[in-house]
Amino acid sequence: QVQLVESGGGLVQPGGSLRLSCTASIRNFAVYTMGWYRQSPGKQRELVAVIAGDRTTNYQDSVKGRFTISRDNAKNTVYLQMTSLKPEDTAVYYCSAGLSLRSLPIYWGQGTQVTVSS
Repeated sequence: QVQLVESGGGLVQPGGSLRLSCTASIRNFAVYTMGWYRQSPGKQRELVAVIAGDRTTNYQDSVKGRFTISRDNAKNTVYLQMTSLKPEDTAVYYCSAGLSLRSLPIYWGQGTQVTVSS
């Protein structure tokens, strides 16, 4: 059974950094497009960043230059390095797995809370 488990969330001050990790119990991890989505209260879930098997990446405009998505296929893990965090980055962050950069995710993690506050 496929399982995506996020970790690394927490409380951080504005301007701070966090690194989220998502470890996937999934066959053929390297072929999946992995992504990070986030959802805050009253808002729809939105794509934050996505990385394909060939390591092509896409980012939401609001996080470009601040967040970096990466993957370690040997560890079945995708990361989201978040820097210069802003209060509006506060959300539950979800790891996802899909078939391509332009297709919807097939699998989702349970999410990890990121709170940016003084």
